[in-house]
Amino acid sequence: MYAWLFRHLPGPLWARILLVVVVLAAIVVVLFGWVFPAIAPLMPFNDGLVGGSEVGTPTP
Repeated sequence: MYAWLFRHLPGPLWARILLVVVVLAAIVVVLFGWVFPAIAPLMPFNDGLVGGSEVGTPTP
């Protein structure tokens, strides 16, 4: 799949490599700027609890 996409990009090799780097950087910016912050409240590891299910309950 990636080889097919790379072959269909326009321009010489150096331009295709530059285009791939720019597109990957744009994808990373979009993920960290909008996608990850939008789904962060839905993730279960944001609880911050260690141990028991009740506040103040000592763990053995």
